[in-house]
Amino acid sequence: MIDSRTIVREGEYADPLVTELLHAYQLAPNRHRFLTAVCDAVTEVLGVDVAGVVRQREGRWVADVWRAGVSDRGGEPLPGPPEEQISDAIDRNHLHVDDRWSVIPLAMFSRGAQSNLEFRGSEKSPSGSGTELPGTARASDSTGIDVGDIDGELETSALVVGIVRGPGEPRLKELAARLLAAAELVTAGVRQIAIRDRQARRIAELQRILQSAATWQRLDNDDELLRAIADTACELLGCERASIFLWDRRRGKLVGRPALGVAQESLEVDDRAGVVGEVLRTAAPRIWNVGSDEEDRINRSVDRKTEFETRSLVAVPMRASRHPKSSSAAGSPADAAAQGERPGRRDELIGVFEALNRIDSEHPGAGFEPHHAVLLGDLATHAAVAIESLRTRRSLTESRDRLVDDAARATQLIGNHHSMQAVRETASKVAATELTVLVLGNNGTGKEVLARHIHFESNRRHGPFVAVNCAALVESLLESELFGHEKGAFTDAQQTHAGKFELASGGTLFLDEVGDMSPGGQAKLLRVLEEKVVVRVGGSRPIPVDVRVIAATNQPLQELVAGKRFREDLYFRLNVVSMTLPPLRDRGDDLLLLAQHFFDQFCQQIGRRVPALSPEARQTMMAHPWPGNIRELRNTIERVCYLSTGDTIRVEDLMISDPVAAKPLPAAGGESWPQANLLTEATRQFQVAHIDRAIEACQGNMTDAAARLGLHRSNLYRKMRQLGIPTSDPATLSQNTPLDFASPAESRGTRGDS
Repeated sequence: MIDSRTIVREGEYADPLVTELLHAYQLAPNRHRFLTAVCDAVTEVLGVDVAGVVRQREGRWVADVWRAGVSDRGGEPLPGPPEEQISDAIDRNHLHVDDRWSVIPLAMFSRGAQSNLEFRGSEKSPSGSGTELPGTARASDSTGIDVGDIDGELETSALVVGIVRGPGEPRLKELAARLLAAAELVTAGVRQIAIRDRQARRIAELQRILQSAATWQRLDNDDELLRAIADTACELLGCERASIFLWDRRRGKLVGRPALGVAQESLEVDDRAGVVGEVLRTAAPRIWNVGSDEEDRINRSVDRKTEFETRSLVAVPMRASRHPKSSSAAGSPADAAAQGERPGRRDELIGVFEALNRIDSEHPGAGFEPHHAVLLGDLATHAAVAIESLRTRRSLTESRDRLVDDAARATQLIGNHHSMQAVRETASKVAATELTVLVLGNNGTGKEVLARHIHFESNRRHGPFVAVNCAALVESLLESELFGHEKGAFTDAQQTHAGKFELASGGTLFLDEVGDMSPGGQAKLLRVLEEKVVVRVGGSRPIPVDVRVIAATNQPLQELVAGKRFREDLYFRLNVVSMTLPPLRDRGDDLLLLAQHFFDQFCQQIGRRVPALSPEARQTMMAHPWPGNIRELRNTIERVCYLSTGDTIRVEDLMISDPVAAKPLPAAGGESWPQANLLTEATRQFQVAHIDRAIEACQGNMTDAAARLGLHRSNLYRKMRQLGIPTSDPATLSQNTPLDFASPAESRGTRGDS
């Protein structure tokens, strides 16, 4: 091998031929153009008659490029490649020089030969920048591009130079060193151009795979996904058919789907048969080409089923990375790392991806090569991810739908009373819209159940349902709870907090007891309902929210609006559709339907047989006023299910009593009711007097008074504040703007537990 120091000197090129060949390498877009430029340079710079590069193909010597002029005798063409001399040089892998021809085998510089050619750029470099041509000793470059076939081709290629218009041997011997250097450069150039071309092709293939993988992730149907994967494989590999077989481990079968291009609905093969069986057993790619491999490796029964003839095949395993179901399934993270797996994950074979019958117009009958297996393996990786992703999405969707259906069944509107039928009809109509709904009704009538029913009947059923009790929010915390706050917005704001509007985005926000919201809270709520954006406390960025609002209250909002205790504009914003739930005592036989529903529910929870109501128990329940409405009924049935033991519920098992009638209230002392012109004022005065009498009868014990009135103690305090009755409830002290309006109770002392 010629030493590079005889060719390259510091800062300049010693041989103009090398300069020309380097220039040709830099400018040539492909192999043919490079070899053409090489032959032109050799003929011009060295002054020879003929120059060419030949290689062996199908037992004959074929010229890739052949540059030859005409002879001096009558313009006859110069002779073609000297096959005898080329064969001799190739067989001996040695330079051949005779009186007319010089043949340099490129195998002298290909596999196992380390090139010393290194061209450093300088001021005199044709390109003005450095260019380096690495050696050709390796079978693949640093990017993993396989060049083994290129080296094999170079081993049967040669650079041929001829002087045919005069004695050439002395001249050819003089040019031997320069021709050897040229041949070495040709070898390195051909190899590097091939690598460059394959890298460009590889980049284009990977880009196409990534584009296809992005498309696969958007498909939600098995057949469409498998068909798209198979079509991409046929396009990239240039084959007649691509088949995806998913492994059914339990039955020991590989199952192909209709997307594979077969006529049957599905195609099943034994997981140990044929080339696909080899791939499954070894978890490694396999290639089979007709005439070059054993015929018995192919499962011809599949060809007979599909009326197809397999001439070439490449198959690769399909793996999916999954989290182990338990720690014992995959061992410790250290064990996974020792096996070459990522800790916490394991690769699992899910099937085989195969391509059939390569199509090559230039080389009919050509089979698959190793780089096809690499390409199909890349496709299989993305295909496995797409298949597993689709399975996961479907599983999550099914789980979500199941949970939503369970939640919807738990919030059904039970009852056949005409008032409930009207509510149910209106709810069904409203659910299909985005209208704001205002639900009215006494405590315990099921306002939140109705709100959930509307939510689960709407297009937002898969979104969140967030309930907020406005009466429990003091004004100082209302804005933070509803709209959120930024970290450091106020004392103890140690982290960013998303408000209820953000949490409910895409779903429904239920504002319960909206009539008890403070005036400042009402103004802030109105702004959000109008603008559909929230700004967190301490923040400045508007956050869009997509929320449907359902509000509920047991307060007479129209009266509160008339008394300037509720914003009129907020009332009209909430009261787009109004629905009123009747009290339980007005729903007739619905009471027994609800009781049976609660019996079924609680008996299933505790695992006991559902008891039957005796006729006397039914009569007692129908006669009871149920001041606590459905909530009271539910609590009663729950108590009965846990405490009763018989199969029949008797009157004494119900433990029902009228809390107010149990102890008669003292007479009003002959007082006459104040005369009021307005019905609302008369009603308010009656409520004030009725509560006063209950408190006096209980000697100031607010808990007993609330029980007598059928209210919770906190609800009694809230009612007293609404009516302007002074109270010592601690919650009153936290109200920034206590309700204050004229009433006969102003002169009374402050109420509290005695």
